[in-house]
Amino acid sequence: MTTLLDRTRLVATEAAGTTDIVEKRMFGGTGVMIRGKLALSVGKDGALLVRVDVARSPQLQTRAGVQQGEMGGRTMGPGWLVVDGQTVADDVELRFWVDEALVYNALLTAGG
Repeated sequence: MTTLLDRTRLVATEAAGTTDIVEKRMFGGTGVMIRGKLALSVGKDGALLVRVDVARSPQLQTRAGVQQGEMGGRTMGPGWLVVDGQTVADDVELRFWVDEALVYNALLTAGG
């Protein structure tokens, strides 16, 4: 059975156009670092933590299965969204969220 981490790794590798992808244990799951910056984290609960452009966050939060990220009972910044496991079980939705993370990751890593 293919896990969310396996699927996320595959989609991110294909979409990012780089092999500079590292996985690290963090946020109670596995973080996916692209070009040295955290882009996504696959939670043990099957949810996906996605780092997005703060300017897009309000619009993205209107999508089904999405909420503001929380850690330890505290709200994370507006650029951190959690997409529930049922939503990212759909390959099209997973690709959408990986692409959102990659857009912001490109902004973070531009110029070095």
